[in-house]
Amino acid sequence: MQADGPRACRFGRRWYLNNESWHPSVPPFGEMKCILCWCVSGETHCQRQECPPTACASPTRKDNPCCAKCR
Repeated sequence: MQADGPRACRFGRRWYLNNESWHPSVPPFGEMKCILCWCVSGETHCQRQECPPTACASPTRKDNPCCAKCR
């Protein structure tokens, strides 16, 4: 049997529509803001945010909790 349209994705206990994106929630850690997931025709894809390398001795994460930056 063939589906009439794009399929949704299930991640954990939730369903997401085709082309919908979200930050996954992983117990006991909660929402993973540095990871983005998206639904493509019934398949879930996730990727960690890529960060540029830092060239300083003590980088900070003040503006962006996912990526360190030099002050």
